Amino acid sequence: MRAVNFICLAVLCLVTITLCAQLVGKKKLLAINTWPWKNATASAFKSLQAGGTSVDAVEAGCRKCEEMQCDGTVGFGGSPDSTGEVTLDAMIMDGASHDMGAVGCLRNIRNAISVARSVMEHTSHSLLVGEKATSYAVMAGFKEEPLETDRSNLLHAAWLASHCQPNFFRGFPGEDKECPPYHSPVRPNQTRSEQVSRHVSRRNHDTIGMIALDAEGNLAVGTSTNGASHKIAGRVGDAAVIGAGGYVDKDVGAAAATGCRRDGDVMMRFLPAHRAVMNMRLGLTPAEACQEALSSIARVYPSFQGALICVSAHGSV
Repeated sequence: MRAVNFICLAVLCLVTITLCAQLVGKKKLLAINTWPWKNATASAFKSLQAGGTSVDAVEAGCRKCEEMQCDGTVGFGGSPDSTGEVTLDAMIMDGASHDMGAVGCLRNIRNAISVARSVMEHTSHSLLVGEKATSYAVMAGFKEEPLETDRSNLLHAAWLASHCQPNFFRGFPGEDKECPPYHSPVRPNQTRSEQVSRHVSRRNHDTIGMIALDAEGNLAVGTSTNGASHKIAGRVGDAAVIGAGGYVDKDVGAAAATGCRRDGDVMMRFLPAHRAVMNMRLGLTPAEACQEALSSIARVYPSFQGALICVSAHGSV
């Protein structure tokens, strides 16, 4: 296999991304993901170089991040929910077949992306959630083990000591002796559109989004996350929602999204990954498609902070 014009770089474009691309004859291999997680990108790209499909590559890259606990925002041991439990969301979509699989609020299984792939390949469903998603995973041969660690337990204890602030409740009528008050400290004049994250960094987002292009010209997209810290127990985030966390159309391109801790729920209302791919269908470049999709959210939520990566069917970024 002859390699021409090999590139592996990290650039800043709304967020830092990591990309590896290689021309093999007239065919292009490509792996790209949100945030500078080079080991995840390298795992995906190694899969492509070994002859793997785009789906193989996306699974390998996201799985690497899960195992490395990338910045504590992917995989086990991070982002405990309001009860102190760590749960995972993941999604994978195959552009060649338009098949997809996802898991939400997955408990006690460490490789969520692989369970999502199993849902895609071995069921007629698209999304499994909660305890029953775990039951399916065990039935499919995955090992059941706790996702909590000393670190996640300390994060939860510190949150309880801070009177459960910040949190995701709004005007909640219930009471809890351990966790008063059940509301976020919102200014009286603060509109709902302002109640989103103010700062983007590697520490306050919550998703790896990955796109791969294989030697057959097929695209795939995938996501994996342990979600927002102190999320209300039972929450399923944007990463597991097709069109929000990721989307691919084999004839057009693919997009994967990431949001800040409080903006993932905003992203689910707009399906930015799907919108970006449809923008490319209309003739926009990948960069233009991403920008327009994000702008559509910012028009309603001016303080929204999030990002998209977009790739055309031919591998343009």
